[in-house]
Amino acid sequence: MRPGPSATTDGPDFSWRPEEPGCRLAYFVLSWGWTGALQKDLDNKLFGQHLAKKIILNAVFGFINNPKPKKPLTLSLHGWTGTGKNFVSKIIAENIYEGGLNSDYVHLFVATLHFPHASNITLYKDQLQLWIRGNVSACARSIFIFDEMDKMHAGLIDAIKPFLDYYDLVDGVSYQKAIFIFLSNAGAERITDVALDFWRSGKQREDIKLKDIEHALSVSVFNNKNSGFWHSSLIDRNLIDYFVPFLPLEYKHLKMCIRVEMQSRGYETNEDIVTRVAEEMTFFPKEERVFSDKGCKTVFTKLDYYYDD
Repeated sequence: MRPGPSATTDGPDFSWRPEEPGCRLAYFVLSWGWTGALQKDLDNKLFGQHLAKKIILNAVFGFINNPKPKKPLTLSLHGWTGTGKNFVSKIIAENIYEGGLNSDYVHLFVATLHFPHASNITLYKDQLQLWIRGNVSACARSIFIFDEMDKMHAGLIDAIKPFLDYYDLVDGVSYQKAIFIFLSNAGAERITDVALDFWRSGKQREDIKLKDIEHALSVSVFNNKNSGFWHSSLIDRNLIDYFVPFLPLEYKHLKMCIRVEMQSRGYETNEDIVTRVAEEMTFFPKEERVFSDKGCKTVFTKLDYYYDD
């Protein structure tokens, strides 16, 4: 992925290229089959996330096909590590731009890398506004991804509030066609509580509805002092379009991840190895061992042990 600002001791380098030509959308976006391509990627590569799949598909497809959106699309993805948040942002980028995450029009900010010092918040705010303004001026459909929102200094993200609001222009620039994606572990406890309640009640996780989680999730994130969204105007002013919950993954979902990784490496699926790798993972709660505590994040490296050339 083309990085956002580079981290320096004096603050990020938010330089941009004013001569950059207008953004070139991927062929998929310009074809009738685009939504099918996005859905295929979500179906084949993202497991155990029926809510995220539905929300992402409908939200992104509807936004891209709206010639005059009233505001930018803002998605806030929440859940434990390894549940698919970063993976979904990758899928979105790949289905919108040629080159996907390597596109000049996709910009990644990592809180601990690009905004490390609390004492520099004022500087970061000014530079963040400059970076976004410059890149949206060059490409109206720029994508901005903010990772580790749970580690971002409180108040910093409010600097982009004017860009997410219902304004036709801000200082002569329209931000209405841009996409902002926020990734965070904040709220994962609340998501787990709902999923565990369904499991203990004998209900299928696929029966969990967005209404069962979304409001409690947004409140939890807003009141989390360790979150970059703590008392944020982005939430208070209802500028986040969707709070997307990523459910904790079960044993069967890990096996799906392992099979796909095997196939991507060109190996035939070996169910014995699939089972052995899945059983090496750790699960919680301690007594019931329902959910993987690292999701699918480490199953890929564990495969290396069995295919060590």
